[in-house]
Amino acid sequence: MDIALKKNQSFRLPVELIEKLKMLAKRQNRSLNNYVETLLLDAAYHEPNAATIDAMNEARSGNLRNTPDIDLSSIEAMEKSMGI
Repeated sequence: MDIALKKNQSFRLPVELIEKLKMLAKRQNRSLNNYVETLLLDAAYHEPNAATIDAMNEARSGNLRNTPDIDLSSIEAMEKSMGI
């Protein structure tokens, strides 16, 4: 079993941010350290794939604002509103 080496590091963060992080950690029954470590690991190692990046860029472009809503009243109506 490999044991991950860890090193102490200090960061200066706004008090409001620390309080918010503590609240979010508590909701998940986790320590603040574990919660922040998980967030940083996710940010550092989970990059979106090409399809996700394309979808994010499409959403940011504003092109989706003018598309009609999908009718969710029934499966048939949904398929019809999607052009299927």
